Amino acid sequence: MVRKRALKIVVPLVALFFVAAFAKHRFIDGKIQQVGTLKSRDMDETSGIAASAVNPGLYYVHNDSGDSSRFFAITESGELKSTIKFKGDPKEPLGVRDCEDIAVGPGPVKRKSYVYLGDIGDNSANRKFITIYRFAENKHWQNAGKTEATPAVINLRYPDGAWDAESLAIDPLDKLIYIITKRGDSVRVYTSPLVPPAGDTVTLTFRARLFFAGLKPFKWITAADISPGGKQILVRSYEKVYYWQRRGTEPLWVTLQREPEELPYKLERQGEAIGFTADGEGYLTTSEGVYAPIYYYKLPAQ
Repeated sequence: MVRKRALKIVVPLVALFFVAAFAKHRFIDGKIQQVGTLKSRDMDETSGIAASAVNPGLYYVHNDSGDSSRFFAITESGELKSTIKFKGDPKEPLGVRDCEDIAVGPGPVKRKSYVYLGDIGDNSANRKFITIYRFAENKHWQNAGKTEATPAVINLRYPDGAWDAESLAIDPLDKLIYIITKRGDSVRVYTSPLVPPAGDTVTLTFRARLFFAGLKPFKWITAADISPGGKQILVRSYEKVYYWQRRGTEPLWVTLQREPEELPYKLERQGEAIGFTADGEGYLTTSEGVYAPIYYYKLPAQ
């Protein structure tokens, strides 16, 4: 008798759980659109994505550790348009150690746009400094095939030891580079001037500590982006996407300390890339793996 009563309670609860899970899945699928796949086998460990500010419909992506000093220009559908190679650190066998995120924003010359490639990964947390490579955007990257570019080199060090990071973003309003660390129960937010003194290793400024609920390693932070207008921020982990809107002219590290909105997200194989569209009305995600899908999400109404 007791068992029958228990079954009468448990069975409906299990059924309700599966109905809720199915409804959530349908809701998420209704909010996203697969717009393409990465169409070159060269893009097999994609770790960052950023929208071009000079070539409409063009995005920059790159691989993480194990690849050489290069990044790619692709269409939203994933067609490879340009492979941009550069000379990195001569002390590194591949020119770079572990590029983990990419961003687009202003730089030293007014009304010009730049690509920032972050060689900031440090799984063992033992690097003496990390490096940002800054490139002036080029109209020809819309369809240049294989080409080369010469970057400015920005070397940065943490004020409190070494940290592993996979999130790089550019604040176009306060003219700051943002780096968010990856691991730990809480993560740390650091900034640097967008145009630091030439030739110096700049010490980053610690700004805030952020806590995200969840289990490790699923809650580890793998990418971030700031919208072209500087009013919106996205941060992603392996399993969630977080969203904030800036209030007035407050510093973004203040914005990040408020409770974020959690946006719909379709789990990816190893999701490590997120970037706003050029109009700031949506964003793209993609992941590691050959021929990984590219997803488009429309942002909530502003």
